[in-house]
Amino acid sequence: MEDQQTGPLIKKCLAGDAAAWEEIVRLHNRRIYNLCYRFTNSSHDAQDLTQDVFIKIYRTLGSYDVEKGAFITWFTTLARNLLVDHFRRSRQDRVTDSIDGSSRDEYDSLTLSDRLEDQSPSPDDRLASQETQRLVRQALTRLSPDLREAVILRDLQDMDYKEIAEVLRVPEGTVKSRINRGRTELARLLSRNTKQVGND
Repeated sequence: MEDQQTGPLIKKCLAGDAAAWEEIVRLHNRRIYNLCYRFTNSSHDAQDLTQDVFIKIYRTLGSYDVEKGAFITWFTTLARNLLVDHFRRSRQDRVTDSIDGSSRDEYDSLTLSDRLEDQSPSPDDRLASQETQRLVRQALTRLSPDLREAVILRDLQDMDYKEIAEVLRVPEGTVKSRINRGRTELARLLSRNTKQVGND
């Protein structure tokens, strides 16, 4: 849906229509910000990087070819490259996620039945959920960057294997392998952390 809306807007934007650019930003701002936030775990860095991504998109919009793939895949690739550069510059090797930082976005994507089922969790349920999210975030920071990247794009950005392969510039088989290994490692880490919590 977003891509269908974006196509005509890109043409208008390239023709100099400022309102069309503002609409492109409005349509994709939250997705790009969430992606940046999940990789940096910092709202300040995510805001700066989101601006950088949009500057890059604006400058290279003329190179986007609708025949070669979805606009979301194209700008996610740009965002990912900027994030990689950001980590190289800052010499960080951690790519982290914050699930609770985008709970509103995740709620928006739920089906009506999902929302009705989870309408009023008890205080105990909320505490358990927060603890689970904390453990997941902690475990994600311990995955290698390659595995973290694949898991975040698949499970938290909901991209398909082909899109992730385009973004990461690796074969689909490599993407599937990284996701499987990442999930297996996450499960192992979470199992160990849960046992440690139980023994405390």
